[in-house]
Amino acid sequence: MYPANMRYTYQHEWVDIQENVATIGITHHAQEELGDIVFVDMRKPGERVEVGKSCGTVESVKAVSEIYSPVTGAVKELNNDLTANPELINQDPHGKGWMLKVALDGPVDLGKLMTAAQYEIFVQQESGH
Repeated sequence: MYPANMRYTYQHEWVDIQENVATIGITHHAQEELGDIVFVDMRKPGERVEVGKSCGTVESVKAVSEIYSPVTGAVKELNNDLTANPELINQDPHGKGWMLKVALDGPVDLGKLMTAAQYEIFVQQESGH
């Protein structure tokens, strides 16, 4: 369910790092918990994001949730498709539902992020299974 090439945070974001660019989104579990997503607001291109700090919000029919950056760098690109179709996050959270791309300041400490297998265990433990 969770792509093995990505890393995951304890706040339910995923990151896919290719060379010096990180693509960020929320996990299948996160979108499931949120319900129908109706609005997305992310930092704009050129703005900086920092590990563990908010890089935007996702609004669902249930709540508004902060999205926390798993990396530090400058926002390079937003997924503009989410403006008209925020439900892409519900339909394809690890693909077409990506949120932003960040040009990394330097190497990412992957030890602070979970592998897909570790994340699956974390989700099971968190939900009491």
